Amino acid sequence: MAKASTALLLSLALLASAMAASPSSSDADAISRFQEYLRIDTAQPAPDYAAAVAFLRDQAAAAGLEARTLELVAGKPLLLLRWPGRRPSLPSILLNSHTDVVPSEPHKWDHPPFSAALDEASGRIYARGSQDMKCVGMQYLEAIRRLHSAGFVPDRNIYITFVPDEEIGGHQGAELFVSSKEFKEMNVGLVLDEGLASPQEEYRVFYAERSPWWLTIKAKGAPGHGAKLYDGSAMENLMKSVEAIRRFRTSQFDLVKSGEKAEGDVVSVNFAYLKAGTPTPTGFVMNLQPSEAEVGLDIRIPPSAHVEALERRLVEEWAPSSRNLTFEFKQKMSVLDNFGKPAITPTGSTNPWWLLLEEAVKSAGGKLGKPEIFPASTDARYFRKIGLPAFGFSPMANTPILLHDHNEFLHKDEYLKGIRIYESIIMTLATHKDGAKDDESRAEL
Repeated sequence: MAKASTALLLSLALLASAMAASPSSSDADAISRFQEYLRIDTAQPAPDYAAAVAFLRDQAAAAGLEARTLELVAGKPLLLLRWPGRRPSLPSILLNSHTDVVPSEPHKWDHPPFSAALDEASGRIYARGSQDMKCVGMQYLEAIRRLHSAGFVPDRNIYITFVPDEEIGGHQGAELFVSSKEFKEMNVGLVLDEGLASPQEEYRVFYAERSPWWLTIKAKGAPGHGAKLYDGSAMENLMKSVEAIRRFRTSQFDLVKSGEKAEGDVVSVNFAYLKAGTPTPTGFVMNLQPSEAEVGLDIRIPPSAHVEALERRLVEEWAPSSRNLTFEFKQKMSVLDNFGKPAITPTGSTNPWWLLLEEAVKSAGGKLGKPEIFPASTDARYFRKIGLPAFGFSPMANTPILLHDHNEFLHKDEYLKGIRIYESIIMTLATHKDGAKDDESRAEL
């Protein structure tokens, strides 16, 4: 760590220079650019990717970045930016973000979700994407803009990606990208992606995430009159399973409520839908017990879970064939990477990237909390799956978690502080030497 500390001290000196070159007027400009990005409607299921990419390419040019637009799927552009390093043979840093956002219900918001309204009294910027995750994408660009203006040049290549379709699984975005020729040529050594807001002073950071299992359970049984009592109806068969699942869910949730485990450390099970009955133009037939019933489940599995035991529970307790039940996975992501290991990124002295991230945040006036498992899913899972270290980090402290919620907002001061945090992170990671000679250094000998 001696070399890392020396690099960090040099980085701090440059960071101070960069901050001095960034007067308050540039803060106002940064807020304005953030609002402009937020006003582009990229909500699923019809995101305006073209407008987003056009805006981002303009910002990239202003920050001195090279830009390429890839269309791995027609109509779904992926913007790939590069800040060339002096020693490009070193493993590069990838700063990833997604351009799409989830839909909203405008009539339930205090401000239109794509107005990016700034409440001057509270300092809050209200918009869909203000937390998830247009803030982070713009913080990357603003930090690089400031570092570039201060004359900083990275040792290693810095890549910034704006990918499509994360909110619908990322299958035609990041998942395709990691298999592409362009990605393989980037020689990525570390990935940073999105995290979550923190209601506390400490920033949250994520080293893994729960894998989604989306499945349906279907029950069959003899139909009958609504007044008849008999065994083995479809609804009875299904509701026994629902009750067993509910008990398991309660046992997991109790661990979180008691503080024994964090949310990301338990198996979560939530009911997505329940479907049964014979519909009519005005509702359902009320005097007929249906012959089929179905429930949809969203299950999230942490890397530490005993997967085989959960699969047995599904077969023997939740959907046993003896009760005329069947199940089907709509999505089943493995908790392991392509090498058969848990898809996690180490957070300790064995991982110099972690030590550098921790110190860079601290040097910019922030503090990381205890590393966590992300409770949902992000595009970071696709990078971890191929064995790359990836951290989820969104610098939003003292902020309620409002992603996908009504009235999503981010305070302007937290946004600006996040830019300074990323200035420190990028500078520190960009100048880190891992002890191995790069091709350029060999050429100089």
